[in-house]
Amino acid sequence: MFQIGKTIVSEEIIEKDFLCNLSACKGACCIDGDAGAPLDADEAEILKSIYPKVKPFLRKEGIKAIEEQGVYTTSEHGDLETPLINGADCAYVIFDKKKVALCAIEEAYNQGEISWKKPVSCHLYPIRVQDYTEFSAVNYNKWDICDDACTLGKELQVPVYKFVKEALIRKFGADWYAELETIANNLK
Repeated sequence: MFQIGKTIVSEEIIEKDFLCNLSACKGACCIDGDAGAPLDADEAEILKSIYPKVKPFLRKEGIKAIEEQGVYTTSEHGDLETPLINGADCAYVIFDKKKVALCAIEEAYNQGEISWKKPVSCHLYPIRVQDYTEFSAVNYNKWDICDDACTLGKELQVPVYKFVKEALIRKFGADWYAELETIANNLK
């Protein structure tokens, strides 16, 4: 572990390799699990405001889940999350012609309908950030459904922190990322 500003960072994000392999996993991270994508309070408000523009991209099951549960939900622990369809798929999941799970929010973004890409927790994956009072913990999350992503990352020599560079800059800023790169280069 090392510290950058008010973050404590796991060395695994430098040591481990990762590159999403959607052709292998079919976007399983968006349809497996027992909770929706974690959201910050400001992201929950963004979802409220962009929902009308995202709705045309959604599946009917997603629309139904959102209309029943809201554009976001609150877990039993008080955490904000995206709603789920029948306790499984994220309500914002859509599928392409090859049955690969994609994000309707990101599709609306890609089509120029909205200016917000998607929840930062999704953008950061396989990194998970846990906020505490005095600092944030930045950790690598190992999930067996991503084994193919780990294999591809290793083959192409793409460390986790490079795979999620844009998301890390979005979350912590360019200066934070530059310091991370310096630390990574010194650890080699």
